[in-house]
Amino acid sequence: MDENNIQVNLPEDPDACAKCSMGACSCGCSDIGRCNLTSTNWLDDVPDNEFEIVEVLFKNTRRGFYRNSAHIPLKQGDWVAVEANPGHDIGKVGLTGQLVRNQIKRVNLRKDTELLRVFRKAKPADLERYEQAKAREEDTMIRSRKIAVDLGLKMKIGDVEYQGDGSKAIFYYIADERVDFRQLIKVLADVFKIRVEMKQIGARQEAGRIGGIGPCGRPLCCATWMSSFVSVATSAARFQDISLNPQNLAGQCAKLKCCINFEVNTYVEAIRQLPPKDVHLETKDDTYYYFKADALKREIIYSTERNAMVNTVTLTAAQAFEIIALNKNGVKPDSLLPDEDGKKNASPFGDLLNQDAINRFDKKKKKKKKKGGGDKQAPKQGPNPANAQEPRPEGRGDGNPGADRKQRPPKRPQQRPDAPQRNEKKTFRPRKPRQDNAQQDNHGPRQPHDKPAE
Repeated sequence: MDENNIQVNLPEDPDACAKCSMGACSCGCSDIGRCNLTSTNWLDDVPDNEFEIVEVLFKNTRRGFYRNSAHIPLKQGDWVAVEANPGHDIGKVGLTGQLVRNQIKRVNLRKDTELLRVFRKAKPADLERYEQAKAREEDTMIRSRKIAVDLGLKMKIGDVEYQGDGSKAIFYYIADERVDFRQLIKVLADVFKIRVEMKQIGARQEAGRIGGIGPCGRPLCCATWMSSFVSVATSAARFQDISLNPQNLAGQCAKLKCCINFEVNTYVEAIRQLPPKDVHLETKDDTYYYFKADALKREIIYSTERNAMVNTVTLTAAQAFEIIALNKNGVKPDSLLPDEDGKKNASPFGDLLNQDAINRFDKKKKKKKKKGGGDKQAPKQGPNPANAQEPRPEGRGDGNPGADRKQRPPKRPQQRPDAPQRNEKKTFRPRKPRQDNAQQDNHGPRQPHDKPAE
């Protein structure tokens, strides 16, 4: 069983492992290249967990299975010197015990494959020579690219890996066509004084070595956890109704994205539960054809035209199967959708989301009524004089104990805002005698203290 969990020995400085999620950290897994090859040995503390074969990890994605015939006590993370052809190589133990048997089945290792041996645990001299060989890799890669261009070869050398003893190097290259690199091998062996092995890789493997950020905002799957690559076809995008746009389907490796295969099985199972595309629905008025479907929602859109959205009707899978059964029996319904009253009945449970509201247990505050509500002054009315208030009745009715109370005088109606204001208080002013000649009546002139004639 393969466990994709990352298991590393953390250093004292926590910032040293900041790049571990990108597959190039400095906390122990940088020596083997990528963290996605490490496995968790969850049977390590189980007794009788012994197996002769161990898994050894090298740079990038290269791994190998070696026979521990000398029964050297090994554990995960130990540096070992293993047999190579020729010489020896340096690697790190990735897995031991019975889980190695499952790993061999996973990588489809043939039974007749001859396994090389584990010589010993790596000595300080072995590790020093190994570091010197690693320091030559970048310079060798740059010079080999120039040599390939001078020879006119249509290939790209993406990486170089030196063997632990420095006597051999593996050149990883990418090429769209078949390349005759026999002359290149002779030149490289003469320049670098080593044995040369050419190994062709794909674009996905190169993207996994370089790394990067995908369109989803996360590190590339091929650079973090994927160790084996499966071919991706455009049919997987058709099942998921993804637009066949090369710019959207292609990843940084210029190939179809590996994540298209992650959910295709779910869509295939959902599509099997929908009506066939070549079955059309018959009604008394028209014929409806399969236009589009949402596999996860189990909804199908039918149209009266085969290649255009005309008079579209959305049905569920159950409704579509029901109408298909009626058509097989020779029955044509009046319409595809059942009769509706025009409005959907409200759910008796109300808004379900409101049940989790924070203030659902708070008591609602009631508005306090002001005392003497019956004596409140009526709200101000507009300029219309017809809105004047009528005087209140004198009593509250027979039998009402409040009828014997002192009655208040009725309030005067409000005046119009444009009406002239009158003085509410009147003052007494004595009349002044008339000094001019008053009109005379039959009794003569009126005296000031005489009363007027009645």
